[in-house]
Amino acid sequence: MSSYITVSTKVRKEVVEKARRLGINVSEFLRKALEEEVKRRELEYLEKRLNELDSVLEKIDVNEIVRLIREDRESR
Repeated sequence: MSSYITVSTKVRKEVVEKARRLGINVSEFLRKALEEEVKRRELEYLEKRLNELDSVLEKIDVNEIVRLIREDRESR
């Protein structure tokens, strides 16, 4: 089971009152917004890492790898 903590922030009173009048569950909205931002940043980080690794992966000669695997299999 996940554990939870309480996070608080200050928001102008008028904004919260308008949100409530409009039927917006402020807690749920903020929770979802934070979760979405975390996911977005995780994907951004992973994309950056993948781009960094791309230059390394480009240096790998696939034909050489295939040749080595075949040699290894034939030697057994």
